[in-house]
Amino acid sequence: MEKRQVRNNIRKLRFHHNEMTQEQLAVKVGVTRQTIIAIESAKYSPSLELAFRIALVFGVPLGEVFSYDAEDDPA
Repeated sequence: MEKRQVRNNIRKLRFHHNEMTQEQLAVKVGVTRQTIIAIESAKYSPSLELAFRIALVFGVPLGEVFSYDAEDDPA
């Protein structure tokens, strides 16, 4: 069975927003830089609230920041 995971475009979005640092994003959404690192590297899936806060910082819909690899997902 293939492992499914939440994928994200945070690194790319940070780059396109004046090369925002992980620390700057962390401060804007109220978490630590370590949390942003873990989310970017797909080692941690954010809460729904945090996911929305990240999308709001970049001014894009949630689906432009996060996606779910749902191949062969029966749901």
